[in-house]
Amino acid sequence: MTAAEPTPVLELRNIETYYGPVMAIRGVSLKVFDRQIVAVLGANGAGKTTVLKTICGAMDPRKGTVAFRGEDITNRDPDRVARLGVGHVPEGREVFPFLNVDENLRMGAYSRRDGEIAEDLEMVYGYFPPLAERRKLEAGFLSGGQQQMLAIGRALMLRPAVMLLDEPSLGLSPRLVHDIAEIIRRLNDERGVTMLLVEQNAKMALDIADYGYVMEVGRVVMEDTAERLSDATDIKEFYLGMKDEGVRGRRRWKVRKTWR
Repeated sequence: MTAAEPTPVLELRNIETYYGPVMAIRGVSLKVFDRQIVAVLGANGAGKTTVLKTICGAMDPRKGTVAFRGEDITNRDPDRVARLGVGHVPEGREVFPFLNVDENLRMGAYSRRDGEIAEDLEMVYGYFPPLAERRKLEAGFLSGGQQQMLAIGRALMLRPAVMLLDEPSLGLSPRLVHDIAEIIRRLNDERGVTMLLVEQNAKMALDIADYGYVMEVGRVVMEDTAERLSDATDIKEFYLGMKDEGVRGRRRWKVRKTWR
């Protein structure tokens, strides 16, 4: 007799979400378990961001369910989803440019009523020393990398049970991509934060993830452990830019993916 599978922290079941008449995601199902980092990979337009918007309540699916710790949260307003402990780091950072760093971080704790916000501010500054040096600087004057740190720190101020990260490497230098990946891994290891990470940068995502899903044209076409996905021929060629010796002479656009 096998042990029952634990309840996922987050689960999508056969989700379909539309932009007007256009179906953006098509029957997407995925699971995220406690203390995991789960990556969702795919090219621009694959539907990855729509998955996160559907989870956090910014978009309502026409079909399917979103469950948080076994509770159906489909179609709930974003503020109610956030109060449950779902933190969202949106694509493009979306910091408040005319508020300073300290004020931006405190906005992440707007729904909290405990007396430990100052303690958590220092925790965030400990993970992001560049922010500590600029805590009174307006966020609009920060670099792109510092704004990404601020967006992650703001989500941390919610004390999230699960954090949704939308393209955290977007527009950053390779050095900063490495730094952000290290911090995400540390937050998972040291703070136990469960992560759902949406990324075009497959190498960065698979290096730190435990499990991964691959999306194309709004559907999940492949899923496995991060280690196995990293070793999969299709992932190597189409997402990691690697080719086996035997395919050197073939033109890329003539190679068909095995999931088609």
